[in-house]
Amino acid sequence: MAWGKADATDPGELFSMSHLAIRMSQEINGVSKLHGEVSRKMFNNLFPGYIPEELHIGHVTNSVHYPTWIAPEWHDLYEETFGKKFLRDQYNHTHWRLIHKVADERIMAIRRVLKQKLIRYAKQKIQDDLTRRGENPRAIFEVLNNITEDALIIGFARRFATYKRAQLLFSNIERLAEIVNDAKRPVLFMYAGKAHPADSGGKELIRQIVHISKRPEFAGKVLFLEDYNMEIAKLMVQGVDIWLNTPTRPMEASGTSGMKAVLNGVLNFSVLDGWWAEGYRPDAGWALPLEDTYTEAHLQNELDAETLYNILENEIVPTYYDTDEKGISTRWVKFIKNNIAEIAPEFTMQRMLDDYYSRFYHKLAQRFRQLKQANNSRAIEISAWKSQFQKQWPQIELAGIDAFDTDNHALPMGKPFYAKLQLRVDGLNPQEIGVEIVFFKRINDDELEIRMVQELAFAGEARHVATYTCEVDPLMTGVYEYGFRVFPKKEWLAHRQDFLLVQWL
Repeated sequence: MAWGKADATDPGELFSMSHLAIRMSQEINGVSKLHGEVSRKMFNNLFPGYIPEELHIGHVTNSVHYPTWIAPEWHDLYEETFGKKFLRDQYNHTHWRLIHKVADERIMAIRRVLKQKLIRYAKQKIQDDLTRRGENPRAIFEVLNNITEDALIIGFARRFATYKRAQLLFSNIERLAEIVNDAKRPVLFMYAGKAHPADSGGKELIRQIVHISKRPEFAGKVLFLEDYNMEIAKLMVQGVDIWLNTPTRPMEASGTSGMKAVLNGVLNFSVLDGWWAEGYRPDAGWALPLEDTYTEAHLQNELDAETLYNILENEIVPTYYDTDEKGISTRWVKFIKNNIAEIAPEFTMQRMLDDYYSRFYHKLAQRFRQLKQANNSRAIEISAWKSQFQKQWPQIELAGIDAFDTDNHALPMGKPFYAKLQLRVDGLNPQEIGVEIVFFKRINDDELEIRMVQELAFAGEARHVATYTCEVDPLMTGVYEYGFRVFPKKEWLAHRQDFLLVQWL
């Protein structure tokens, strides 16, 4: 039970499976770069003595399984253009960049075919669902007749959790009505998804969207496809023009639906959160900023909604409808090609598996082989060493320190910082005790920014007092604090937090 708590002495703290898993795992990773950063901050309290940036929590960004989510029309084009062997070399950008050689007409022909498939399915499903529910036949025909098949289609399909802010688009109903009812540049919003049975907030969001879709100005302009499943998901990530994602920052760990859309030439318009914080390119999609401007959620939502409308009206819609005599927007196709060439290969399964192998699996396999040598003798040795070290660790104490007095004097530029530190080590091997000096700036009472770390060299031992020295040129100007950190040191520890004993002096 103690392993599942941050503070084992607190009887009121709930048991956490995340804490248990972290303490029982050699390696830990988030599922995107941003998720790794957030996780280091979330679980920093499990690693006292270290700041988040020093933790061994890494990341591997999620990806998608190409054969499952690719439309046959795109796969045929990719095999023809990239070569039949590209599937075994999916992470190679060289293949994907050949998309620039494909004629714009062919790109848009595939897009139209996939949109038509989606529209046909959506019309039939909506008709069946509304009829089954006993809706007025006139209202059903009005919805179906208002669906413009050559409209710009923007899709939003996922689990309806409140943090995903499905309602953001409807913050300004009047402005949204103007966007979707432009006769020359029609826009259609297609929603799908389910809420967890216990998530009343998510279910309420769905109810609101369905209610809005029935209003006269949105009939056939805002659609909600019921009974979300893998079939609907495939049709949408292949058939819409824009994939919309508007989560509350930084709540989106990764997300994968937008990656599936990328493979199929669908452009993303998303908050810079989760995977899109890594995938976004200004010449291949659109984004809402990563950083919040307001601390109050309702003000941030209003700002994001207005930004969303502005980007739609001033960038996305004009680009899509800037067509030539053949009905093709060369600017739009350029976005699609950049999307396929530069973003798609980064989110293939091969890249993800390569990352897991190089960052985690290989390291774990090597350590396993080391620990099992000679009938697990290394594992037994490590366990005994840790046990003995932990017993004697509290006896380590500072015996003396000689360092520049930065409290009363400034260190002259160009002059090295010298320090000598003496520790009573109580019979421990002094070369298995690491001592380092850490220079940092204090952001506030709770946050530090480490600017430089330098380990002190072991300089000898006499009468159980070990001496460590360093001479450092900080190469920094300004006001800094510094401290000495003492930690266990052994070549076959997995990482610094593998044996979590730390003293600050």
